Amino acid sequence: MNEMKPNTDQIRTADPHDYDHSHPDISGGWLRAAVFGAMDGLVSNIALIAGIGAAGASAPVILVTGSAGLVAGAFSMALGEYASVKTANEQVHSELAIEIAAHERNPEGEIHELARHFNSMGMSDKTAAAAAREIHENKAVAARVHITQELGIDPHSNPSPWIAAFSSFAMFAAGAAVPLIPYILGFDSLILGLGIGAIGLLLAGGISARFTRKSFVKSALRQLVFGGIAVGATYLIGMLLGVSEI
Repeated sequence: MNEMKPNTDQIRTADPHDYDHSHPDISGGWLRAAVFGAMDGLVSNIALIAGIGAAGASAPVILVTGSAGLVAGAFSMALGEYASVKTANEQVHSELAIEIAAHERNPEGEIHELARHFNSMGMSDKTAAAAAREIHENKAVAARVHITQELGIDPHSNPSPWIAAFSSFAMFAAGAAVPLIPYILGFDSLILGLGIGAIGLLLAGGISARFTRKSFVKSALRQLVFGGIAVGATYLIGMLLGVSEI
């Protein structure tokens, strides 16, 4: 006996993610930290070696300065990311505690507040009131829904400060190392270092576009332009000051 197969409409309404599309997990916070770290590492260290190179510093000085910038910047980025993400998460949970306390004091008022949110989203008054009352049968869920509706943040999907810190540290170090490659290999050429740095900016901008589904070329050129502004400014300062005045 042949098994009955679901029709196309049943498949489409079962779970669109099974047949039509899918989404990556973006709750961990690693992507923003990684992109920020890589871009900052590239731009800051390219600009740094451009400035001291234009001032007339030797290759060993450029290598030492760039390496110091890499280490200092990587730790600074990691600590900053951890502190900022941790603080943001603590603020969200603080607001969640306030919401839970409000539900204890005035449950009916909170139900009506949630119903108004649902009503503003397009639900009829009757449906919004029924949905809000049903959600409030579970206090933990109700508080979570209120925070999501009022702040646009899910308190159960906070990014990890550790993941943000490690992502930022690793990608800053990787980005900052790119313009130092010629000096590490024994070359004494500021132009070569800046050229490799420019390639790094293009690649970093293009790769980030893969996650946002934007144009590879536009994203790459945008990062190159932004980096070029910083490099141009520090190069000019280096020329004006000169190594004897630093």
